[in-house]
Amino acid sequence: MLLQCSNRGSNSTLVLHNFKQRCTFTHPKLNTQKKFGQLAYRGTNELGQFNECPANWENVLEGIRKMRCSDAEATGDREDDDILPLKERRFAVLASSLLSSQTKEHVTRGATHRLRQNGLLTANALNKADEETIKKLIYPVGFYIRKASNLKKIAHICLTKYDGDIPNSIEELLSLPGVGPKIAHLVMIIGWNNVQGICVDTHVHRICNRLGWVSRSGTKQRTSLPEETRKALQRWLPREEWVAINPLLVGFGRTICTAMRPRCGECGVSRFCPSAFKETSIPSSNSNKSVLNKKPESS
Repeated sequence: MLLQCSNRGSNSTLVLHNFKQRCTFTHPKLNTQKKFGQLAYRGTNELGQFNECPANWENVLEGIRKMRCSDAEATGDREDDDILPLKERRFAVLASSLLSSQTKEHVTRGATHRLRQNGLLTANALNKADEETIKKLIYPVGFYIRKASNLKKIAHICLTKYDGDIPNSIEELLSLPGVGPKIAHLVMIIGWNNVQGICVDTHVHRICNRLGWVSRSGTKQRTSLPEETRKALQRWLPREEWVAINPLLVGFGRTICTAMRPRCGECGVSRFCPSAFKETSIPSSNSNKSVLNKKPESS
């Protein structure tokens, strides 16, 4: 599936709101081969090499897509009526991506809206702004004190090194304070329309492990970090799916395949899941919580 996102507008909700909600799915022809056995397909990775794909992965993605369509979320407020220059739009994408880490979507949307309303979604404006003002405007996003400091540092770097624009490579984005692999890949996709890798957050990490889609290199053990999951997933998932899989699994992870007490009885693809009905917590016991319910990894 190829995710096609609108890039209209400035806008404060581009990353977590429009990227996950205002999209259409199409089905390009995938480069796959039929095969018998537990691993049903051979797909090509980013290097054009053939790798084994998990059995029924296409059925699982299609089933999740149907569940997400039937459980569509409201699009909410839109702030894309005015068109900003591309440079400013890209910086807004980077800023809102940074705010989104370990923060609920509506909180991120509110914080970005307040920055935008106060004219603080450009590198120049943030560089001049008082850090205390930034803190007040982005509160209560997670780690708002650290993020306010990082926003100031990033604004200065973007002004001095990129003329107010943002880096256009994964390596340079990762050199910015507070930017991890998930944010870097998300910014490349949304800001530069350049797909360099899969955006893997805690939802994608958790669900791919539950489905048995990823494992540590050379073993059958679950991956322990989102970055491990990204690399393992990219070894077999067709590149055409790299953008679509993040919003698809994030929505699924919030509604059905939740971290605690996954709703396997309501899941339309549970018959394909080796973890189905095995991770439901018992209210009276803390010992039965899923190992995947640990503190989320940072982005």
